[in-house]
Amino acid sequence: MLINVNPLISPDILSLIRSMGHGDKFVLSDANFPSYSQVDKVYRMDGLNVPQAAEALLSHFPLDSFVPHPVQRMEIDGKPEEINEVHQDMIDTVKKVSGDNWKVGSIERQQFYKEAKKTMAIITTSETRPYGCFIFTKGVLKPDGTVWII
Repeated sequence: MLINVNPLISPDILSLIRSMGHGDKFVLSDANFPSYSQVDKVYRMDGLNVPQAAEALLSHFPLDSFVPHPVQRMEIDGKPEEINEVHQDMIDTVKKVSGDNWKVGSIERQQFYKEAKKTMAIITTSETRPYGCFIFTKGVLKPDGTVWII
């Protein structure tokens, strides 16, 4: 056991997010996302919904201040501006854990699949709400351990 490590994060996921560098990305997906056909590295957070998993991950994961949207949501088909319940829950979770200055962007669904293939890994959850898929970009830590914000 370690001190101050969220117990919802498995050793494998902790290793993944620790090994990522600035600009590296992972997908946090719902249960319906075709995770295993996208990338070689798939990790599971079974029993958790997307906001629960995001809260655990963001407690250790610095977001990237060098990009406009370090978290990007999968857009609803034909309704790119619509924010559904799982999207709003993610926006609220990002603000709660990482702060008010972070913006959640969006990617069209088919483009999201293409971008997912470029990520380091997919972390899949038991989330059943549609369009509950997000891409996270890792930021930079300063020498004092705080997140670099430009």
